[in-house]
Amino acid sequence: MSQAGLSEAGLAPAGMGRGGWSRAQRRLHWWVALLVPLTLALGFLMVELPLRPLAPKFLAYQAHKSFGLVVFGLVAWRLVLRWRRGRPVADAGLPRWQVRAAGMVHAVLYGLLLMVPVLGYLSAASAPGQVPTMIFLLVPVPHVVGPDAARFALLRLVHLWLAVGLVALALGHALMALRHHAQGRPVLRAMWRGDA
Repeated sequence: MSQAGLSEAGLAPAGMGRGGWSRAQRRLHWWVALLVPLTLALGFLMVELPLRPLAPKFLAYQAHKSFGLVVFGLVAWRLVLRWRRGRPVADAGLPRWQVRAAGMVHAVLYGLLLMVPVLGYLSAASAPGQVPTMIFLLVPVPHVVGPDAARFALLRLVHLWLAVGLVALALGHALMALRHHAQGRPVLRAMWRGDA
């Protein structure tokens, strides 16, 4: 697929050359890749912790919410960088359907990386118990909606299933990157070191 074709498909900006990912784009990618499974694990842990003593459960909830909000910020920053800088042109040896499939997977990943934290925040804000949200116990985050048990139950369920879907899709993304790497394609190397 030509660079013009990639631009038309929304996968690369017009005029962008073969250059790799910037250092900021690579660092943001790996930070998000680290924080997403950590945040999911904290989510399962916080639910399983007993109510007494309260401190470990409260701290686990605050850590989960903090990392979720950090992921949202990092992904938003990454999208700004991608809009400004673009992405490297896809490997010319890849079939067109794989390039399109990768573009769709990336779009869904970005969407979930933004939606899951927002749903988590709205779930916390809707919780009947009204536990405050504080980023790393330092920065209070006001709740924009009030408590509502029915909304909380729905948001919590959707948040959970989309988070599981996000991790499953991210795992598939990682496996495909490893497969391309095993085939000698520079995808993984480009995201790790910036060279193609």
